[in-house]
Amino acid sequence: MRRILTAALLGAASLAMPLAAQPAGNRPLEIREIGSLHVGGRVAEITGLPEQEIVFSPGAPPLRVNPNGHFQVEQMYAQYVRLASPRARWPLILAHGGGLSGVTYETTPDGRPGWQMAFLRAGHDVYVTDAMERGRSGWARFPQILAGEPVFRSMGEGWGLFRVGPADGWNLEASQRRAFPETRFPVAAWNQFMMQAVPRWVTTDRQVQAAYDALVQRICPCVMLVHSQGGNFGFTAALNAPGLVKAVIAVEPSGAPPATADAAPLREVPHLVVWGDYMSDNPFWQRIRGNIERWQGQIRAAGGVAETLDMPAEGVRGNSHMIMMDDNSDDVAARIQAWMERQGLMR
Repeated sequence: MRRILTAALLGAASLAMPLAAQPAGNRPLEIREIGSLHVGGRVAEITGLPEQEIVFSPGAPPLRVNPNGHFQVEQMYAQYVRLASPRARWPLILAHGGGLSGVTYETTPDGRPGWQMAFLRAGHDVYVTDAMERGRSGWARFPQILAGEPVFRSMGEGWGLFRVGPADGWNLEASQRRAFPETRFPVAAWNQFMMQAVPRWVTTDRQVQAAYDALVQRICPCVMLVHSQGGNFGFTAALNAPGLVKAVIAVEPSGAPPATADAAPLREVPHLVVWGDYMSDNPFWQRIRGNIERWQGQIRAAGGVAETLDMPAEGVRGNSHMIMMDDNSDDVAARIQAWMERQGLMR
């Protein structure tokens, strides 16, 4: 009993320790609210499908199910954490890439705190999103509602696509995999990372964009930090609501608005694009980067700010496409945070 009481007293003393006496990275967060919401979507009707007899649980009697009717579809989920005293002027929306979900930002595959925690500690209210048809947003019957069928990422596809190693370096046997010598991705946790993979569609950009636009209308003014496929959704959300989206940070975005898009509304919306390593010999990523640089040029030509954080150019080698999971993810987050400070996005 004495040991238990002593431990309890020590714990209480630790909690009572003045914040100034604790290392900054270990200070407890003062949270005002944790919650979630769904936005966007529509009601769809399905007709003409045959009834089915289904046993939902072992030992339960069969039940005839009519798959026809009205269904809530195309909504998007977001989880928020709001601080008691945020330093940021506006909340930060974190949007993930293709075949992924908001888990991208929560915890790295090797168990380190993710960018959700990094930006909370930097003073932001943070919204982590699951795009329409991903994660907790759920998906609808296909092809009746979602055109086409889902795409599933194999364990080896991302090895080369995400520039962890050469495309032919993937092997089912972990000991036989070849990563780039300087890679910063935690390669021992690759299988753990692939547990995050979820089905995605390539026919739903319109619906995904509509859901992000609905989120902007619901919670903004805000800053958007987007990744990969989420890049174009962030760029377009800013175009659609330049008075509400106060800045866009695009981490290795894979798409951008067309050359015919008018960037003039973005004169007061600063943009930052972040790139990792191993692009020089990768034609796929070179083509993507050229498209993004074209869009940055359009923003600058319209009088706006469109800057680039190129990690190799900064003298930092080895970053993969999944920069927020690399072993220097905190350093990259700090550089992004410094940019936000310079843009006047903090109090």
